Amino acid sequence: MTVAKFNTVITPLTQWVNLQQPLDFTAYCQVGGYQAAKIALTEYQAHEVLEIVKNSGLKGRGGAGFPTGMKWSFVPMYAPEDKNAPDNKYLIANADEMEPGTFKDRLLLEGAPHQLVEAMIIAAYTIGANKAYIFLRGEYHLAAKRLQQAIDEAYQHQWLGDNIQGSQFSLNLYLHCSAGRYICGEETALINALEGKRANPRAKPPFPQVSGLFGKPTIVNNVETLCNLPHILKNGIDWFQGLAPNSDAGTKIYGACGRVKKPGLWELPMGVTLREVLYQHAGGMQAGLAFRGLLPGGASTDFLVAEHLDTPMDYDSIAKVGSRLGTGGLIVLDDKNCPVAMVLNLMRFFAQESCGYCTPCRDGTPWAVEVLARIEQGQGRIQDLDTLSKLCDFMWIGKTHCALAPGAVEPLRSALKYFHDDFLQHIEHGCCHYNPSAIAKRRQVAQSSVQAVTTSSNMTGSANE
Repeated sequence: MTVAKFNTVITPLTQWVNLQQPLDFTAYCQVGGYQAAKIALTEYQAHEVLEIVKNSGLKGRGGAGFPTGMKWSFVPMYAPEDKNAPDNKYLIANADEMEPGTFKDRLLLEGAPHQLVEAMIIAAYTIGANKAYIFLRGEYHLAAKRLQQAIDEAYQHQWLGDNIQGSQFSLNLYLHCSAGRYICGEETALINALEGKRANPRAKPPFPQVSGLFGKPTIVNNVETLCNLPHILKNGIDWFQGLAPNSDAGTKIYGACGRVKKPGLWELPMGVTLREVLYQHAGGMQAGLAFRGLLPGGASTDFLVAEHLDTPMDYDSIAKVGSRLGTGGLIVLDDKNCPVAMVLNLMRFFAQESCGYCTPCRDGTPWAVEVLARIEQGQGRIQDLDTLSKLCDFMWIGKTHCALAPGAVEPLRSALKYFHDDFLQHIEHGCCHYNPSAIAKRRQVAQSSVQAVTTSSNMTGSANE
């Protein structure tokens, strides 16, 4: 994996990332670490920090793109003497990075753990939380080790605990490693898991900002979102907005995987084009391969094709061409890989990760897997395409308990649009452009199995007679 920095690009989030040996507390302070937290605690009231974050234009980097300051403003604020005030509020860093094709948060967690700790101090101070959690993907063992070390160092130097640096603000920060469920990326499922319950998403309202962890006001933010906070506090609103050429301020950690020359991660101005990420930073396609399409923001986004490559990678621009920015991690499809097989692989993942709470997701995703597998194996029928289209509608927004099922069908519905001929090839010819021998072999095995069952049935029938 490559992590690129360019002289012409300011890279605040990754400038001190070191995957081999991340900065310890002393080294982090030497490059300006914890200065922003000090500024927040000594120079601003909490409501003033909130206004700075709101006016900065920072949007959530986890996929939804919701304005961070606006999200925080939904947390009820109480006067100290108010008897109705909750005894606690909570802050949670969503580090449950399980979206296929996404690994940006891992870079920050392993390479700059103190940056996240400092960011959480600022966020907790702003919303009035005295307890905070990092909810970490269970497979991120190295990140867990480095985060716990950073947390321990912060406690040792009075940046966590009671009366931080002599202030009136106290914060306890805990690391919680997930048991490993994709659905825990949804904030209310994450909260249920943290409470020791089954990780099903909750009905909204109430929203977590009002009634979240243990029934208390709770903010859940993505790791990359939080890591922007120290830089906004230190450098100001104008600086942050000036990093990007459009209305979506700041930088973004973009990624690319698939058969490109240089898969990796790059911190770039929010709004660079798909073409720039794919060809300038990822190096384009590997030798002998041509570009066919990509998922722009992880597995749960719609395919985009060559006509979309000049689209800026920001929330509004990607939405206008029919997809979502999501996590900003490109999953690239080349001309030697089968889009039908790719979509089948993704749908199998989503079917496995469904929490099973609502019927469209519980029944719809395995049904889609069954139909896609039949097509991919060369045994599909033309009616299957209509079935898949209806399934996409069956599992769409407003018909499910959470966003997992709508996200699962985004690559499917767009593949039916852009790669329709590939589906027809499988159905009409029983083979694949990309690996016809494999399809033919599977079809032969399937036919042999049917013949064996038929022969066995005939023999049984003769014996009974």
